[in-house]
Amino acid sequence: MNIFEAIRDDHDTQRDLLGKLVKTSGDTKNRDEIFKAVKNQLQVHADAEERYFYKPLISNDMMQEHARHGIAEHHEIDELIEQLENTDYDSSAWLKIAKDLKHKVEHHLEEEEHTFFQLAGKVFSQTQKTDLAKSYKKHMTSNL
Repeated sequence: MNIFEAIRDDHDTQRDLLGKLVKTSGDTKNRDEIFKAVKNQLQVHADAEERYFYKPLISNDMMQEHARHGIAEHHEIDELIEQLENTDYDSSAWLKIAKDLKHKVEHHLEEEEHTFFQLAGKVFSQTQKTDLAKSYKKHMTSNL
């Protein structure tokens, strides 16, 4: 497995969880459980991705702007999660923010998969791709 496959697996999990999240309603146990799973998945993923994908790329001239942009989007996602935490589950605003979060995350995932991965594929050696995947997966497994 290489770093791109490892990250894409988690992207699929995030898409699935966010799809479920925006189908929840009210102050329910289901909404609470799915939101906590989304929050944990996104936070652990962002941390692992910044360490084992963006950090190794940031010193590369071709990738520096892309890496910074990706990290900036992680912060925007964190802000939306914080807004959700500060909004009552049964508020009509909660679902709107959840949909904004889903849209922002999906935009971020598409950008990574369709632009960043292709460019990073030219920067990383095969060994780096495999080694980064191992470190990334280990981080995800021990923090989820």
